[in-house]
This record gives sequence, C-alpha cells and structure tokens, in this order.
Amino acid sequence: MQSHIVTVTGYGSGGDGIARLEDGRVVFIRGAARGDVLEINLIEESPRSAKAEITRVIEASPNRIESDCHAYPACGGCDFRHITYEEELAAKLSRINDALERIGGLPIRVSEILTTGQTEGYRNKAVLHSDGVSLGFYESNSHKVIPVSDCLLLRDDINKTLNNLTAGGEIVLRGEKTLRGEKTLRGEKTLRGENTLRGENTLRGEITLRSGRNGIDGPLEEELDGLVFRISGFFQVNTGAALLLYQKAREFAALKKNETLIDIYCGVGPLTLFVGRDAGYALGVELDRSSVETARENAKRNNMTHVEFINADAAKWDSKKLHPDCIIVDPPRKGLSPGVIGKMLETAPARIVYVSCDPATLARDLRKLEGYTAQSICAVDMFPRTANVECCCLLTQ
Repeated sequence: MQSHIVTVTGYGSGGDGIARLEDGRVVFIRGAARGDVLEINLIEESPRSAKAEITRVIEASPNRIESDCHAYPACGGCDFRHITYEEELAAKLSRINDALERIGGLPIRVSEILTTGQTEGYRNKAVLHSDGVSLGFYESNSHKVIPVSDCLLLRDDINKTLNNLTAGGEIVLRGEKTLRGEKTLRGEKTLRGENTLRGENTLRGEITLRSGRNGIDGPLEEELDGLVFRISGFFQVNTGAALLLYQKAREFAALKKNETLIDIYCGVGPLTLFVGRDAGYALGVELDRSSVETARENAKRNNMTHVEFINADAAKWDSKKLHPDCIIVDPPRKGLSPGVIGKMLETAPARIVYVSCDPATLARDLRKLEGYTAQSICAVDMFPRTANVECCCLLTQ
C-alpha cells in the first residue's frame, strides 16, 4: 500500500482533517489536526477525493493534544478529543463561515461562538447500542459497538447507571437504550431509560431511578431561566448551552408587549415560551401531536395564557388571520422545505430568527429567503468535543 506525506490545512464538516494529495485531490483524515505533517494510507478513493488513516505523525501541530479518552478515536461519539478546545472553536467558526460564503454567497460572517466552557459532563441524554454482548456507542462510520462503561461527555448520574448496566457481565438485549437525566423542581436528580429492542419483537418501556429523598415519581423536567419544561420527545442535550442559545434568540427577536411571535417547529415549546414571554401573543406550530400536548402543559405550568400551540404541518398552517412581527424557525438538520419558506414569505414578518443545527442548510435557506437580509449571526457550542455546532441568525426586511 502506497503511503503519502501531507500537511493538514483545515477541517471538514465532520471534523476530519483536510489535506491535498500530490495529484490535487482533497483527502479527509480522521484524528488529524490543522498544522500536522502526516504519513497516511488511503482507505477510500474517488476521482475527486479520498479518505485516509494516519500511519505516522511526522511533525505534530501545536494544536494537537493527547486524547483523555480510552475509547477515542474508535468511538464515534467525539471528533475533537485530539486538539485543544480553542482550536475546536476556531474550526467550528471556520465551518460556518465557509458555508455562508461558499453555499450561501453571503457577505455576513460569524465571529462569536458562545460556550459554557464546560467540555465534559454536559450531556443530559445518551443513546447506547447493544449487539447482545456489549453496550456502548457505535464506532465511527460503522455499526460496530464500542464497549463503554463511562463517557466523559455524560453527566455523573447517567454514567453511574451506565456503569451499573455494564458491570453485570454479558448484555443479552440487542438494540438501543436511551438514558436521560434531569434536575426536578425539588432538586432531585432523575434518570430515565427508554429501552427499545429491534427485531421481530419490539418492547418499549421506561426505567426511572431517583436519588431524591422520597423517590417521588413524576415527569422529566428541566428549568431554564425560571421557566420549567416537561421533557417529552426532543429537548436540547446540553442544558447550559441551550440557555445561551435561547437568550440569543430572545435578544434577536426583541419583542414588545404589543407584538406577535410565531414559532415554527416548536416541539414541546421551550423557544416559544422563552422568547414569547416578551410578546403580546405567541403561537407555536408543531406536527407531532404529543409534543403539542406537552407544549400546552408547559404553557399552563408557566402561567402563560397569551401563548397557544397548534398541531399542524410547518408548511400548511392557517396564517391568514395572523400578522406576526417575528417568526422563529428551528428546523431539523435538512433545513426548511420550499413550502415552509413560502409560508414565511407569505406572512412577511419584520424579523426572522433562524436557529440551525447545520451551517450548510442554514446558508442555503438564508439565500432563498428573498427580501430578507441576515443582519447578525452567532454560533453556540452546544456539543463540545464533537464537530456539531448550532447557529442563531437574525434576518430583517
């Protein structure tokens, strides 16, 4: 197998280092740091690009550090445990700005990335996989299970239960297990596991473990800036960073008591309620019926009678009687559909706040929102030590 000597110049969207081969092709190298001089072997090739593995670090980048995790880089949960946190943040800003320029053709750039500074123990949820023998996380780019008894990204309460689950020897169940932790109003810690067996028979159930004084049962809850949310379905896995994101969205929305807010893809309503408390009226739009029911409960428990939620498709809800001053969108990774963009342009709010988990689809959609200009954009490091990054963008007419 022929080896190549390359110098790493940056990072791809998935966190792999990027270099150029002698023939000009781009090569993606997992575990590489910007500034590394490496000897590599190619493991996948195409006419325009290749993937490679490191065989020798000839000259280490000043941005390179020793990984502090025994499962890295085999485990696919992290992408950046081999570089400094400062370099990771720079890589994420570069990824966003590259997308804005290359995909969106936009002049705006992001220079600010908000972070809690907590790079370990921040996740309140873990999705684990079992092959019938081991319980852990998938290897990068495969379905091979890497055994894990604790994870640096997980909160202590989740790690404790993960350790208990793996300490008993052979894991007989195949499938997926989700563990979620939270803090209740009473200051107790809760851990809930949702166990799904894949195959001929499917079993769904929940295991709730409480460390509170009385072991009181109840719904999973999170508190953000005085507001309490019942968790059902999607909720941000990093509560501290979610607060930073929601505060920025509230700042961008800049609502007054005589104004109206519409939150599309509202889920269980955290953004609707967090930002909508400044409005005279707020409406959340969500397709999943159970999430709408939970969102209504969240409005009731926070005494927000001026906030409503409807069960409707993001592109088909009735907007004829509404004239919003601000629309918030927090779409899935694939971004906005043409129908949703059409609905937003039809309602013509003065301001749009776009929350995104993918810089590429954000840049694409900003270009399609004709008549609106991106005035400000901020990044939030929701997932430290991974390549994922959140953005919050303000658009005005």
